[in-house]
Amino acid sequence: MRKSKEEVADIYRRMQDHICKELTLADGQGQFREDAWERPEGGGGRTRIFEGGKIIEKGGVAFSAVHGPTPEKILQKLGLEKAEFFATGVSIVLHPFNPHVPIIHMNIRFFEMDNGVHWFGGGIDLTPHYIVPEDAKHFHSEVKKVCDTFDSGYYPKFKSWADDYFFLKHRNETRGIGGIFYDRMSARSDGEFQHLLDFSLAIGKLFPEVYGFFMKKNHPRSFGDPEKAWQNLRRGRYVEFNLVWDSGTKFGLDTNGRTESILMSMPPHACWEYMHQTPAGSAEEFTQLHLKKGMDWLSFPI
Repeated sequence: MRKSKEEVADIYRRMQDHICKELTLADGQGQFREDAWERPEGGGGRTRIFEGGKIIEKGGVAFSAVHGPTPEKILQKLGLEKAEFFATGVSIVLHPFNPHVPIIHMNIRFFEMDNGVHWFGGGIDLTPHYIVPEDAKHFHSEVKKVCDTFDSGYYPKFKSWADDYFFLKHRNETRGIGGIFYDRMSARSDGEFQHLLDFSLAIGKLFPEVYGFFMKKNHPRSFGDPEKAWQNLRRGRYVEFNLVWDSGTKFGLDTNGRTESILMSMPPHACWEYMHQTPAGSAEEFTQLHLKKGMDWLSFPI
């Protein structure tokens, strides 16, 4: 029998617990502070902010399960008939101290209306301040392994979707090295529903494993003021994407979500420099030149 929306929410709530536990162990110093909240129109959530970290400067792992009348703006945007909605999921963004450790984002979510319309969505993507082909290949290899366990067509399809989605049109560059992104995947049977739910949970379990790898590998690397300056410029691009293009941010604000929780994805510091030019032959230039759609990181020379 197919899981109810309440059961899906409980499963995602437990996934939040699992991820928070693993990240706390990987950082070795910081702790999560929980902020439980309620939405006036229905539902609520638990926003957990990471504080006092050794590796993670700012991080958020948010769970929510909200419901109520679907706002007219959402109905029009998605072409839906008027009905009550229920949405639940886990959303994560981590910003590290060290510029050599990447920013990471993950989201798994389920949406259902009382007229039977429903779908799963989510994904995981990496935004390194400095692109390192070896690290990019490792990340995409691990993501592909998870995808291939469920459907060999998932990785190429969802990677292309991520390239298109995590793209700053006004900058003509990708937000990072991508990953996978999928949305509005509906189930036609109980078995397919479980398949999609299990796929989202596999992405959730991958998250602390793959990020723990980068925390351990790259945090010991040394850096100075030039690297921190570049990190803050790249963080500025991250802010631009989230505020201008991200549909999750727009959905949260359009459904009268909790603003503090929606904007937890913002970095603690960011900079904008007019007409910044990367030095020729630098690691910064290499990164800038490879923020492109369609990069095949699995076969990129390392």
